[in-house]
Amino acid sequence: MMTRRFVLATALAGLTAVLSAQQAPDRTHPPQPGPPPALTLPTIQKRQLSNGLPVWMVEMHKVPVVQVTLLVFSGTADDPAGKFGVASLTTAMLEEGAGARSALEIADAVDFLGADLGAGTSIDASAVRLHVPVARLAGALPIMADVALRPTFPKDELERLRRERLTNLLQARDDPPTIAALAFSRILYGPAHRYGTAMLGTGATIAAFTPDDLRAFYAGTFRPANTTLLVVGDVAPDRVMPLLESSFGSWTAQTGAAAHATLPAAPEPARREIYLVDKPDAAQSQVRIGWIGVPRSTPDYFPIQVMNTILGGSFSSRLNMNLREKHGYAYGAGSGFDMRASAGPFAASAGVQTDKTAESLKEFFNELNGILQPIPPDELARAKNYVALRFPGGFETTGDISRKLEDALVYHLPDTYFSQYVQSIQAVTAADVQRVAQKYIQPGRFVVVVVGDRKKIEPGIRALNLGPIKIVTIDEVFGPAPSIPQ
Repeated sequence: MMTRRFVLATALAGLTAVLSAQQAPDRTHPPQPGPPPALTLPTIQKRQLSNGLPVWMVEMHKVPVVQVTLLVFSGTADDPAGKFGVASLTTAMLEEGAGARSALEIADAVDFLGADLGAGTSIDASAVRLHVPVARLAGALPIMADVALRPTFPKDELERLRRERLTNLLQARDDPPTIAALAFSRILYGPAHRYGTAMLGTGATIAAFTPDDLRAFYAGTFRPANTTLLVVGDVAPDRVMPLLESSFGSWTAQTGAAAHATLPAAPEPARREIYLVDKPDAAQSQVRIGWIGVPRSTPDYFPIQVMNTILGGSFSSRLNMNLREKHGYAYGAGSGFDMRASAGPFAASAGVQTDKTAESLKEFFNELNGILQPIPPDELARAKNYVALRFPGGFETTGDISRKLEDALVYHLPDTYFSQYVQSIQAVTAADVQRVAQKYIQPGRFVVVVVGDRKKIEPGIRALNLGPIKIVTIDEVFGPAPSIPQ
């Protein structure tokens, strides 16, 4: 069974700025010669079980292992109003008792097979994932099927997870990166929008959930018509299909479409505003700058990838080279578009020296304004090659390919999408980059969130005259501090 580690900033806000650990060339370094070669990927074979459950398979025969994923097209974005956090808790509870086994018995059975079994949820989907030696697949699939299809939601395990999550929320209130990420989302989307509240929910919702709440969400979303089975590894379709049929073919559920929430459109900020969250004696100031970005379905996906690589998507990006390498204000700085089924946030971010907070903000806006100008040819070529050359690394393992298939299914990508990815990146022009920069990077309308020691940073920020300043409390970000049941 997978170890449960809650990386607070990710689990609570779904927003990260990822900096790659690549060597940092100087901006004047000449572009790499020639475009990367085309990427050849294994064929996706599509089948179906007798109950209509779709099956996607990819054969990889170099290592005798297999990854099986039951992908459910419902995630935290489908939490009903007033029950934010129910999807995350429901999926976490799948392993805590299923069929005739308790949580410990599930863990023992999985460990005996040398397998890894886990369940999790994201904003747009949930999944039960099994990684197992091929020789043990027949023994592992029935356990996976119990977890996915026959969870028992035992009350004692729910109470344990409830205490764990409330403790995580309490700890998050003292973690500046988590505060900044959640405050940024809350300010952009508001407390009524699902994107404006932690993926785990709030202290009030977590405290109120009952086993019946979890069963209701499970029954409305975990059904054959709302799922797909993915199989990647050292298997042949004709051999694995009978095993899948035996474990999943008799699965039936209520008729009708799965319950899906409709998220309201969140308005973009009309002007730039600065929000300060006081964290006395904070070692750094956590900075988040941006607004609502684009959905994963945007036709500008590839130009955005190239543009953001130049701005803040790589170690040698402009933001990182400025704030880290040139000025030494931050250990790392970056930017990213969090693309979801609905428009997620764009954010430029860093943890910066407290005494250089104002200077850091000035440099952030220097680069945000600078990306609106034409991109030099050598910098454009380096960015495209950087994206293209890193792309094949996402297809090395069975788990890697399975995650790519998940993306294809959740976001309705065409079958040729990954094989043509490199060519699509290489086709991006300087004009494309400038167009999307001017459309999606509008510094004069960005929200600025700074979490730090207010008495030390506020005077310098006010002197910049970036816009009106509002003070936000920790309770406004998280809600009241939760009490932990004994």
